[in-house]
Amino acid sequence: MKRRTVIALGAAAVAPWPATAASAATTAPAEKAAGSGAAGFLATETGDGAKFRWWWPHGLVDPVEIAREVDQIAAAGFAGVEIQDVHHSVRADLDPAGHGWGTGPWRDAVESALRQAKRRGLTVDLAAGPSWPAAVPGITPDHPAAAKELVHTVTPFTSGITVPVAAETFAVQIARLVSTGVLDPASVRTLTPAGGQVTVTVGDGNWVLLTYVVRGSGQQPEGGPHTDPPSYVVDHFSAAGVAAIRDAWNAHVLTPSIRRLLRDAGGDLFEDSLELEADGTLWTPDLPAEFARRTGTDLLPVLPVLLAPKGKYLYTFGGDTTNHLRDAFDQVLSDLYHEHHLLPLRDFAHSLGLKLRAQPYGLSTDAIRSATLLDVPEGESLGFKNLDDFRVLAAARDMAGRKVLSCESAAYANGAYSTTWNKVLQTMGSVFAGGVNQAVLHGFAYRDAPGAAWPGFAAFSPYNGTGIGYAEAWGPRQPTWRHIDGVAGWFRRTQKILQTGTARADLAFFRQKGFTATGIGAPWATNDGIPIGWTHGFVDEASLSLPAATVRDGRLGPPHYKAVVLDGDIFRGKDHTLPVRAARRLVAIARAGLPVIVVGDWADVHPVALQPLLAELLAQPGTRVVADQTGIPAALEALGVRRDVEYDRSSLMTVRRVDGDTDHYYLANARHAENRVITAIDQDVWLTTTSRTSVPVAVDAWTGERRGLPYTRAGSRLRIHVTLQPGQSLLVTCQRRRVPVVTRTFTGAETPLTTWDLEVEDWQPTGVTTHRLTLDGLAPWSSIPELADVSGIGRYRTTVDAGAGGRALLVLGKVVDTSRVRLNGRLLPPIDVLQPVADLTLRPGRNTIEVEVATTLLNRLRTTSPAVFGIAARQAYGLLGPASLRWYR
Repeated sequence: MKRRTVIALGAAAVAPWPATAASAATTAPAEKAAGSGAAGFLATETGDGAKFRWWWPHGLVDPVEIAREVDQIAAAGFAGVEIQDVHHSVRADLDPAGHGWGTGPWRDAVESALRQAKRRGLTVDLAAGPSWPAAVPGITPDHPAAAKELVHTVTPFTSGITVPVAAETFAVQIARLVSTGVLDPASVRTLTPAGGQVTVTVGDGNWVLLTYVVRGSGQQPEGGPHTDPPSYVVDHFSAAGVAAIRDAWNAHVLTPSIRRLLRDAGGDLFEDSLELEADGTLWTPDLPAEFARRTGTDLLPVLPVLLAPKGKYLYTFGGDTTNHLRDAFDQVLSDLYHEHHLLPLRDFAHSLGLKLRAQPYGLSTDAIRSATLLDVPEGESLGFKNLDDFRVLAAARDMAGRKVLSCESAAYANGAYSTTWNKVLQTMGSVFAGGVNQAVLHGFAYRDAPGAAWPGFAAFSPYNGTGIGYAEAWGPRQPTWRHIDGVAGWFRRTQKILQTGTARADLAFFRQKGFTATGIGAPWATNDGIPIGWTHGFVDEASLSLPAATVRDGRLGPPHYKAVVLDGDIFRGKDHTLPVRAARRLVAIARAGLPVIVVGDWADVHPVALQPLLAELLAQPGTRVVADQTGIPAALEALGVRRDVEYDRSSLMTVRRVDGDTDHYYLANARHAENRVITAIDQDVWLTTTSRTSVPVAVDAWTGERRGLPYTRAGSRLRIHVTLQPGQSLLVTCQRRRVPVVTRTFTGAETPLTTWDLEVEDWQPTGVTTHRLTLDGLAPWSSIPELADVSGIGRYRTTVDAGAGGRALLVLGKVVDTSRVRLNGRLLPPIDVLQPVADLTLRPGRNTIEVEVATTLLNRLRTTSPAVFGIAARQAYGLLGPASLRWYR
């Protein structure tokens, strides 16, 4: 590349950014794009779209600015906001007494958000308390509603010991050490203090004396202080915890006007993941009684092997007994969490006209059961290790007849002000393949906060005062916001399809434990099944106990599973066990005609009560036993089980939803895990249809255009051809109404576009500087001296002589980050960020093409905030090409 001329203009005579750049950006989504003569468009509403997690420096916000930011989000085409008091980046005093969560200024701002959201058709979600985990002011660490822990001391001894016992001591025990960390279960004794002490004499050997105290954990919500007095995390396993949340809302949040507005514009009551922390072992006062009632076992004799200070177990009895005791302990905590926390909190949400949305993971609790109870279960793209973590929740949602699986989306470590929409859409293209159908983007930042440097307040940047934060601060401060309507439309149309009808999947894998956020899924499905078209979900005892978990016409539940796969407990070394009630359900569905594949030799099944149930399951005509998971394909073939979608091995993944006689398919070139490398795909795909007269129609998620696809029919199956870039997705509706098929016949002629006039808006704290260059080759801004540290918006213009006119695809090659195209001054519809191509109708003679490119803010922040962002390498911005016109008829 050579620059022919360079003209750099000084700072424009404008007000400092963000006033100028932001106001220009917020008007851009309203600009009308020229039509493309499409045969039809997918109708969507704002409510179909993605939401933003909206970060506030609690009540230090202006209600007028709050209403303005609601307008910005609404104008961009998003569905709602989730208000979060999160401000890890702020080192200044945020006045929790005068402006903290639940104060008058905070309530005024919430009311402003609700009023403006009602006007604009958005929803407003509120967190259960300030930040996370759920916490409220008005309780102290020792309050009955506060989170509890069991702390202990260990005193080694050999023959005898006398120790004082404090009045608050919960219990004192002794146990004999067989070896390091291994206890003799028969030796565990609980001692009764006398006169403020215990005295014990034992035989030979090494012993330990354990003293236990129950106390408040003292955990506070992340990034505080948020309130004065401080907030403390509530007990998630007792009724007192939710009662404290309810009392705090009644005292600090629910004014008459907010109650009324929540009915009109409220969306969800939200609770983040179960990040409960304790120096000791998680506890709740009723735990001993509940453990005995639910398991038939006294807790105290087995307590030493349940101790897990900071999540690390101290002792074991050896063998499988310890694991079974720990599983039982986890199950009791899980049940208490559901019965005393999730269900009462859901009832409270419903009393306010809200839904309960929560992330039911972080502890060893049954997330499958949680997801069946929640109005909206939620996962996260940062914390989940693979797509099966989402499928665990999606399958529970489907079995329970729920509609939405949400995702806290697009948070990346060290991603602040460098996250591209290209990266976000590649991530979400895969996440949607895991069953998610709602994104809550992480996040939209309030304009300012004390001590925040340009470009304004961001919740996590700088992180704890120094580092580049994780998650992006979206909004008008970002140059890419100028093109946000296209991104918002992609989310809206994709989510519309994924929320329509009911989900379908081929196989259900039984899980002895409903954990998620583990990265542990179905290895055969991941490695061999999905790559050729199989789809799957997960069931456990909770979901198989739902009313909908019945077999009709040889299919199980709303997902219409065609077979269930039973393997050993993957969390316990393939241990051949399962809950007795789950075994009864498996026998019942097998007797109803659903094929069951049993993996491995279950001759050692335990407990004993399972043996006759397993024998009955194996005796069913539709049950097959395979030695290991490699035998699953042959068993499926022998059982006549066929997948809904078939294709040659590739990285393609699919989601099918059925609405009456219409089938909706989401096809994505997806990653099972974020770090997997995939390449473009170009292949035929067979899709099953409900109606034998259906035809395939492609829906452009960027424009809503519907166009018929060429296809081949074989009975109830249609063959189409699919080409997708990494992370890219395709929406296909198989319907009875025909839509014209659009085909292109390329002439072979291609016009390279190498000469461009470039005008760049250079966004800086003091305003906008304009640079003008003429290029005879495309190159990243970082390699052009005048633009090396520039962030902003670039407009590339070139002129083409089209002769008598004609049709061509404008292929832009690589673009960083977003782009829009104008032809002869007319704005064209949004183009796919992952494959930036525009369809042009050129007039006879000369035509002017303008490509507008918007960037992140990283390169400029490297110079304005070098202490934080100077360690990052420059990003290669701009239209990088190669760019050309591909002519067609």
